[in-house]
Amino acid sequence: QVQLVESGGGLVQAGESLRLSCAASGRTFSSYRMGWFRQAPGKEREFVAAVSASVRSYADSVKGRFFISRDDAENTVYLQMNSLKPEDTAVYYCNAGAALGGPSSYWGQGTQVTVSS
Repeated sequence: QVQLVESGGGLVQAGESLRLSCAASGRTFSSYRMGWFRQAPGKEREFVAAVSASVRSYADSVKGRFFISRDDAENTVYLQMNSLKPEDTAVYYCNAGAALGGPSSYWGQGTQVTVSS
């Protein structure tokens, strides 16, 4: 079992930055692929970014603005979000597993990010 706890959300203005953190506990963190998803009101949950041992991937909508990293020593994954836009407003969820977002993966409780124009 893996427990994920997100933090770092908040209310910012367009153009500002936020850094989200996801602290993991339970099984071996380093063996899991880690990622971030988000869900805006009235929309389906969507992929944002993922990181494995040496590979990062991003949704087109956040490329060049968001940066995902992980610290296996601290069992934490981060999402640095720069140049935030109102359309980035959503609940952001941390996810861990062999297949991100899959039925056997683990989810955090989510953290709200609100970007005002």
